Amino acid sequence: MVQLALGYRARAWLAVRCWILIPDHAHVVGTAARAAIISDRRITGLSADVIAELVTEIGPLWHERHQARLEARPRKRAVGADAKHQLVFVDRLLATLVHLRHGATHDVLACWFGVDRSTITRAIGEVRPLLAAGGCTIATGVRLRSLAEVIDHLGASGQTGIIDGTEIRVRRPAAGRKDREKFISGKNKQNAVKAMVLTDAGGKLLFCSPAQPASCADITHARQLGLVKHLIGGPAAEILADAGYQGSPRTSSPISSSTPAPRPP
Repeated sequence: MVQLALGYRARAWLAVRCWILIPDHAHVVGTAARAAIISDRRITGLSADVIAELVTEIGPLWHERHQARLEARPRKRAVGADAKHQLVFVDRLLATLVHLRHGATHDVLACWFGVDRSTITRAIGEVRPLLAAGGCTIATGVRLRSLAEVIDHLGASGQTGIIDGTEIRVRRPAAGRKDREKFISGKNKQNAVKAMVLTDAGGKLLFCSPAQPASCADITHARQLGLVKHLIGGPAAEILADAGYQGSPRTSSPISSSTPAPRPP
């Protein structure tokens, strides 16, 4: 397993190593296990270079937020005198990437990383907002961080966008939880959450929305995100969508509906 690390580029390996050696963190996943996760693109969906860039970019932001939380609350001890984190930042990032890629439960990730489930839950809750705030890179130094920026980009470049909703199966919400039944998908008849994904004509990801309970209709989700408003008030842009995004009879939706061409007899 150690041999898996030999193929890394020096920049990627050093960028990842710089966060493994944080002095105020005690427990880390074994280097061989971490090397296996980083080296096999099937596990996270990202190359070692991209993971290194995420560590370099998001790591300082996470550390700043963590220090701000420590300094903001009333304390009887000096900052840094409390119990130490059981996961360094790079392992928190890897756990989040595996969870997003494969939908692995927090219990499974806790067993893999050798920590308690609550540690994984907290880590994912901290890292996901940082990943979302980074937006989608469409060119060197150019990122789209909001749906309005995506619509402006499509209108200015004359490109066609493709929009659709995707459902992700989740564990059944606990009994007694408010709006528990809203997570049941009418299409798949299972508990799930739904996200709206917008890509260009080539399939390049431009925007992925926060998740909603699966019972939320596609057009309702789009309106809640302001898609129709952005299309009406922004530059002319063509977005292909299925019938789930067609407007009601009273509203003429600017979203184009793409339907498969009829087969020849």
